[in-house]
Amino acid sequence: MAPQVVVLEGGFGGYEVERDVLRPFGANLVERSCRGDREMLHGAVQLADAVLVRECPLDRAAFESMERCRIVVRYGVALDTIDLAAASDCRVPVANVPEFGVDEVSNHALGLLLAVARRIPSRDRDVRAGRWNIARAEPMHRLAGGTLGLIGYGRIGAAFHRKAAALGFARTLVHDPVLAEAPAGTELAALGRLCLESDVISLHASLSGASRHLIGRSMIALMKPSAILLNTARGGLIDQAALVEALIEGRLFGAGLDVFEREPPGADNLLMSAPGVVMTDHTAWYSEQSVADLQRAAAEEIARVFGGLRPLNWVNPWPESGDAPG
Repeated sequence: MAPQVVVLEGGFGGYEVERDVLRPFGANLVERSCRGDREMLHGAVQLADAVLVRECPLDRAAFESMERCRIVVRYGVALDTIDLAAASDCRVPVANVPEFGVDEVSNHALGLLLAVARRIPSRDRDVRAGRWNIARAEPMHRLAGGTLGLIGYGRIGAAFHRKAAALGFARTLVHDPVLAEAPAGTELAALGRLCLESDVISLHASLSGASRHLIGRSMIALMKPSAILLNTARGGLIDQAALVEALIEGRLFGAGLDVFEREPPGADNLLMSAPGVVMTDHTAWYSEQSVADLQRAAAEEIARVFGGLRPLNWVNPWPESGDAPG
């Protein structure tokens, strides 16, 4: 029987890249849209030999419904929507694509920074409305000589640091509990100190129970009124209500956000009317090249397992897993 590869809520439009990679194994690749229906999801993965997933949550019940799955691959980096403990208990290896979108997301964070700092959206609106030479109605501050704060310093955080350095920051503070020593050109700092001293704070951390609302009222209260907060990581890292209050009360200069606690955020989201906010639609990861790279890398993880090898980026190996899963 040809192995079955199921794509959950794919949204890429086509899967010729994956089919080309998996053709030597005679794999049958199908897309399944479950629209949040858990029974449909369980039925879709029940007989799958491999699963490719983007944002669709995979909980314990989903893994327990898999009868012969040999690998689940996350189209991307973050794993907060996948129950890794359940996957390990069910002996289903999970892999991700950690190199995905590094250039795109770091560029996007830099773009959000400049858009907020230079008030580009409001300047654009004013020019279109016939207003001119009124920039001082919305004061701006120089970035050079300031302090950059990075929360999380993985591949994307490091790339953003390299690019933002050209703006002339005098110092870079990093908060990342995983790091034992400071990356070159940075200082390790406690979260409170970073929030207190930074002029720009950019989030590049993963989301977990411990990091949810990492940036809450107490941390936002420490930030300078001239500070800019950027988030291209996960919306749940920020207490949105606390952020809105700070922006409305003028206790924060602005925010550049590509991710939100609820997506899409909806017209009733108070961020829509908060001053100094630039928002994009969770699109920091995107370029035509990044999508092609992602699809190929994800499919290659499945090909490794079908070929009897370990996934390159196996995130949940169990002690007795040996050299190859399944």
